[in-house]
Amino acid sequence: MTTGGGGVEEPTAGGPARHLPVLLAEVLAALQPAEGDIVVDGTFGNGGYTRAILNAGASVIAVDRDPSAVATARELASAYGGRLTPVEGRFGDLAAIVATHGGTVDGIVLDIGVSSMQIDTAERGFSFQKDGPLDMRMGPSGPTAADVVNRLKIGDLARIFGFYGEEKQAGRIARAIVARREERPFERTLDLAGVVGKVVGRSPKDKIDPATRSFQALRIYVNDELGELARALVAAEHVLKPGGRLVVVSFHSLEDRIVKRFLRDRSSPPSGSRHLPNLAPVSQTFVARNKAVAASEEEARRNPRARSAKLRSGVRTNEPARGGSDALDFAALPSLADLPESGD
Repeated sequence: MTTGGGGVEEPTAGGPARHLPVLLAEVLAALQPAEGDIVVDGTFGNGGYTRAILNAGASVIAVDRDPSAVATARELASAYGGRLTPVEGRFGDLAAIVATHGGTVDGIVLDIGVSSMQIDTAERGFSFQKDGPLDMRMGPSGPTAADVVNRLKIGDLARIFGFYGEEKQAGRIARAIVARREERPFERTLDLAGVVGKVVGRSPKDKIDPATRSFQALRIYVNDELGELARALVAAEHVLKPGGRLVVVSFHSLEDRIVKRFLRDRSSPPSGSRHLPNLAPVSQTFVARNKAVAASEEEARRNPRARSAKLRSGVRTNEPARGGSDALDFAALPSLADLPESGD
């Protein structure tokens, strides 16, 4: 994603590009990989975290939904004597993935956002600075961003831009998109960016492109990124061994809020009062620090994309994982329209 704290800083469709692994020293300090450990890198990307974990002596299950990233992991695997296992899949399916590789692990690291490989490839359609097909999918299947803007109703588009992009002019953007698509459908990134730019406008003081928030929102919706994150956190609770470590690096307030709520919910006892004294007992499945870790001034100078990064972590206790139909309630995910079938 692009930022923490609700703003947007990076001139991309979202997320610090991973030429350099962000907060690498801090990730390793929280994860504490050691010889004999099995760690899941749920967002392999270009392999920055995975290489460091392997060099510490641990084995890695490297997960990515992008086939090109998995191909990179397979090339890397030959250099580590069987300690690297590439898996093409979504980190939201972490429980099923780990189940086929022993059932439990010693650590999990997630770097939430879009990778540099995806942004830099115009054909992937993530960037509004390069013309390409309006795709934005991190994996090879599912609806594209073009499907979303060409087929959803005004109200649904406005909610997507407003919630996922925190775009103040979401309604105007949605109306402009629907009006323009009546003339011809959207197919290219610069075409959509141009329409959004005319609505939002740009003053000389603006640090970001006017299309930033809208592109971010579309990417999050297309890839169900917040839902994937919430499912991955719950899965981590089930597959981490006692003493196992969960480490999450996020770049936007929406993601960080979900991680913060999860760790707070899983590490805090129920708080009663004289009005509600008999709260049902719940297991404290993690020990977590309350304060997020940010990039140092030195790292932010060296890698400006790290400015918005936040790291949160927790250590798994001996308590059994929670269950029930309310397992994802902590995420407070919005109820947004599903994309209708073609012709609807």
